[in-house]
This record gives sequence, structure tokens and C-alpha cells, in this order.
Amino acid sequence: MTHRPAVFAALLGLTRAGSAIGDFWVQSDFCARVKGASDEHPVTFTDPVTEKETTHGTASGRAACLHHCLTYVATQAIVAGLGARALGIRLHPAAAAAALAVSFGTHYAADRRVPGKGGPRELHQMRDRSLVSCPGLREVYRRAT
Repeated sequence: MTHRPAVFAALLGLTRAGSAIGDFWVQSDFCARVKGASDEHPVTFTDPVTEKETTHGTASGRAACLHHCLTYVATQAIVAGLGARALGIRLHPAAAAAALAVSFGTHYAADRRVPGKGGPRELHQMRDRSLVSCPGLREVYRRAT
């Protein structure tokens, strides 16, 4: 007999851990800064090693976001797969692939949704009050602005 709520909670925790690792440890500085670039709002990136400055538009933004989302989902897959194995949780391959595909698509859309709005450090901040539907998040937004 399996304990479905416990399995769900364990997998949720593992995928959230994979998300954090993929977003903050695996993602390159280049991807973090360029993934929101568009032709209307280009992003200038300075290579920390060579100090060479380059400007990036839509094509570079899409490529950087694609690269980031691939490494993000791969990190989730590794963390969830290893964690599930360690916990003795059997994953159905098609269900895992579907979940990772949803994660990929939603993360790509979120990272590209408002290209060029705000600086590179503001990519994950909600800049529009209409996007904040939860009262608690509205309060966080109100205090931050």
C-alpha cells in the first residue's frame, strides 16, 4: 500500500529543491542576464573574464532562456530521480516526462513574459500589480515598492 500524499509531498519537495539548484546554482550569469532580452529591449552583457561588452536581442534572449530551461529541467530530473530512488519511490517514466515538460514550458514562459522590463536583478520580481493575485503577495509587492 502506498501513501500517495506522502509520495506527492516528497516529490514536490525534491522538484522544488531541483528548481532552486537549477535557478541559482546551475544557471550561468549570461543566461540570467540575457534570457529576457528582446529587439525592443536589448540587454548589454559584460563578460566578467574578458570584460568584453556585447548587446543581445530577441534571438539571443530566446537562446539563453532555452539553454537555462533545459539545464533547469535536467537539474529537476536528476534531483527528483535520485531522491525518489533513495526514498524507494517508483516513478512512471511518462508521468515524469509530462511533469518535466510542463515545468519547462511554464518556466520558459515566465522567464520570457516581460522582456526588457527592469534590470537583470529584477527578472523574477513581479512588476505589475495585476499579476499578483494573492493578498499576501500584494502586501509583499506593496512593501517592496
